[in-house]
Amino acid sequence: MSPHSDITTRPDLQLVPGPTRQGGRRPPIPVKVLVSGGFGVGKTTLIGALSEIEPLTTEAAMTTVGAGVDTPGASGDTKTTTTVAMDFGRITIDDSIILYMFGTPGQDRFGFMWNDLANGALGGVVLVDTSLLADCFVALDYFEKIGLPFVVAVNQFENRHNLNLEQVREATDVDAHVPVVAVDARSRESVKQVVLCLLNVVLNRARAGAATAAR
Repeated sequence: MSPHSDITTRPDLQLVPGPTRQGGRRPPIPVKVLVSGGFGVGKTTLIGALSEIEPLTTEAAMTTVGAGVDTPGASGDTKTTTTVAMDFGRITIDDSIILYMFGTPGQDRFGFMWNDLANGALGGVVLVDTSLLADCFVALDYFEKIGLPFVVAVNQFENRHNLNLEQVREATDVDAHVPVVAVDARSRESVKQVVLCLLNVVLNRARAGAATAAR
């Protein structure tokens, strides 16, 4: 399965199916994916671009109390709100899988929520703003610590210089097997390719685990 192929190989996920519906059809398997990264990098936008439902967001107005604590990131003075809990979106892959996307809050002071959000997740996307590259390290370290498969998605902001993918890979020092891909967080098709890439990583890990167990 390539990152640009359609998702058809459901059994390779090796998930436990739910009870059979009347008529012999099983209910869809819920698959949970985390979207993380620094403050203002575009997580809410990315989830909204792909979600088939109106995304659930927990955006709150930024106030003077947060000055010096919450920096506006790439959006500069146009960013007036911040995610204070999580973002949530849903996309139906096919009759057998529904993907649920959970966006983590970008501020360190909400880090206590990450363990609950990560519970049951199949994989993660670390969204990167190359002008604030250090802000992604918390998410990278966390995903590596809990052993969650992930991809690094470099948000392509308009009218500004963006580091190329090799520069981002070198700067983040992620393992060679971790994909580093470009994404336009506003584009449904672009976000879809990132999700397909992540599912490819998850499938490859499942296959490797099955091969090791069979030895």
